[in-house]
Amino acid sequence: MDYLQGLNEKQKEGVLHTEGPLLILAGAGSGKTRVITHKIAYLIEEKRVFPSNILAITFTNKAAKEMKERVEGLLKGRVEDIWMGTFHSMCVRILRREIESIGYKRNFSIYDSLDQKTLVKECITEKNLNKETFQEKPIINIISSLKDDMIDPDDYINENYKDYYRRNVGEIYGLYEEKLKKNNALDFDDLILKTVFLLKSDERIREKYQSKFEYIFVDEYQDTNKSQYELIKYLSGKHGNICVVGDEDQSVYGWRGADIRNILNFERDFKGAEVIKLEQNYRSTGNILDVANSIIKNNTERKGKKLWTAKERGQYATLKINFDEKEEANFVTQKVIDLIEEGKYKYGDFVILYRTNAQSRSFEETFIRNNIPYKIVGGLKFYDRKEVKDLIAYLRLIQNPLDDISLRRIINVPKRGIGASTLGKIEKYTSQTGESIYGALLDLDKIQGLSGRARNVIKSFTAMINKFLAMKEIMGVRDFIEEVVYSTGYIKELEEENSVESQSRIENLKEFISVAVDFETNYEGGTLEDFLANVSLLSDVDKTDERKDVVTMMTVHGAKGLEFPVVFLVGMEEGLFPISRALDSIHDMEEERRLCYVAVTRAEELLYISYANLRTIYGNTTYSLPSRFLKEIPDDMLKICKNDQRKEKQEDEIEYEERTDIKNRFEKKVNLKEDIQIGSKVNHKMWGMGTVVQIKKVGEDKEIVVAFENKGLKKLLLSIAPIEFVREVR
Repeated sequence: MDYLQGLNEKQKEGVLHTEGPLLILAGAGSGKTRVITHKIAYLIEEKRVFPSNILAITFTNKAAKEMKERVEGLLKGRVEDIWMGTFHSMCVRILRREIESIGYKRNFSIYDSLDQKTLVKECITEKNLNKETFQEKPIINIISSLKDDMIDPDDYINENYKDYYRRNVGEIYGLYEEKLKKNNALDFDDLILKTVFLLKSDERIREKYQSKFEYIFVDEYQDTNKSQYELIKYLSGKHGNICVVGDEDQSVYGWRGADIRNILNFERDFKGAEVIKLEQNYRSTGNILDVANSIIKNNTERKGKKLWTAKERGQYATLKINFDEKEEANFVTQKVIDLIEEGKYKYGDFVILYRTNAQSRSFEETFIRNNIPYKIVGGLKFYDRKEVKDLIAYLRLIQNPLDDISLRRIINVPKRGIGASTLGKIEKYTSQTGESIYGALLDLDKIQGLSGRARNVIKSFTAMINKFLAMKEIMGVRDFIEEVVYSTGYIKELEEENSVESQSRIENLKEFISVAVDFETNYEGGTLEDFLANVSLLSDVDKTDERKDVVTMMTVHGAKGLEFPVVFLVGMEEGLFPISRALDSIHDMEEERRLCYVAVTRAEELLYISYANLRTIYGNTTYSLPSRFLKEIPDDMLKICKNDQRKEKQEDEIEYEERTDIKNRFEKKVNLKEDIQIGSKVNHKMWGMGTVVQIKKVGEDKEIVVAFENKGLKKLLLSIAPIEFVREVR
């Protein structure tokens, strides 16, 4: 078989380069898996390399399975002896054979996240530390990060000795390691770390595996961390035939330990390395690639390449400027409906990409109303997310204290020390008396067997719920829900966890406040009971559609490696994409730009980009500036679509305005109005009269908080807010 058949010239170069270090810079959609699999087949068939002397490492089991199937197809089988799998699976194979060299038995256990939590909890108890301050999840996250960076407990303690919290986390880390060893167990991070230690400390074993693996392949090299890099360095130390494939422009996992320097410094780290760039894209049209290239070229942390295609130019990417997030969702919904009716696309051809999961809500609700089937990838639908269901349970209990199901769900959320044993004693009492659980909580003195601590905690809980019962009678729905979100301590617990997952959950809780904002806008005078009925209808309809042909919604991070005929890239606003926490860091901003590049290159045929001038998210309504990434797209690459629904235009009345309009928004001079101060009166075009209650500097601009009559507090960016200052006549 000709293993070069069907490959372009650069792909052929990659296959034929068999000796020495090789970096294949594979642009999005450039056929990198094809190169790896053809190269493995070429080595076995043409170079007569034994399959057992080849190691191919991937990041996911799915990628390993696809690679294996492709090689099997090329070789007509015969791949059983190739070491092909994820970093962790490869390390398990080595450790099962060799771990006795570093003092473990071969039948070691691999602890999952629940086992880790149990072990860390034991350590906190043994150290007699405050369990409110030292919680399992954030400590596990710190330990995992330290292991990825190959930092041991003693070094961490010495570096942070004067910091009470970190020093004690280091002590917990050390005790945790002792307990793992005692239990003959490894956690997930240990699988790589212990393999590196094994290769480093035992020359015989190092020589054995360096001799065995004559050819090593690493996929998605831009996503490797320090321990993975060290593993590769050790294994390739003898033959030097290391072929890594990756794209520095798609390095978007810095937040979970990926180090872009591994791919940027490849030639320095592996002497004599050659670089081959795969720049021909087989996925997208020319116009879409032009947009992607124009954005990513502004990064400095890159090798430099330019995607091109032999495909047609295709349609121009389209930018839709929206009044608010509702108009944005309506635009996407109508565009999906229109393209479906044209007969060229089906629901499964569409994807909506956003920066944060909380943004899905407005699209979900609009899709539900228009009976468009959808799925959330990499997360639950908004009303199925745990934190949202917990908050709804709180509200249902407050609305109806007889609701035992809702009470059971949240009585210990966040953790307050009301465990299963305590609840069991209470329920035993209610089964005898026929009372509701909440009713029983109000009669604690009649319940036998409760400890003094349990009684105190329960009294605090019922005092909080009683306070909410009173407050709901006098507060608006939006303000009341915000009070519940913060007063329960739920957000505080998530902030202390300090993980990517907890940050996303905080965003979802805050976005639920936006649900209340929308409710008050649409149902003036609506009660909490009305609000819950409205939410129930949305969530019930949400669960009825199980069709396979559905529109996909997902974060841009989740879309890496995927492709769709039609992409909607939404929420392209400063502070949202790029995310606000990246605004003060050049390195983080470049990762945001790479993320934008990933989003654009998911599109095969049509790309729609949108932003809103006004957005209600996390319960706050603010004016937005367009994302800086839009400014990086030249005038002739992007068509501006303006569909002004507020002027009651028909859906097919679409105006295209000059690109300079969007440029002007970026280059508009900021008027700080130096005389503004707390207490200034302003008049807003939509919300009427208000009083400035807070002023905060944001770059060269100012963010003001205004208390509007009957509209509550609103955050506004001073440079673009449609307000007039009202001076009192004395």
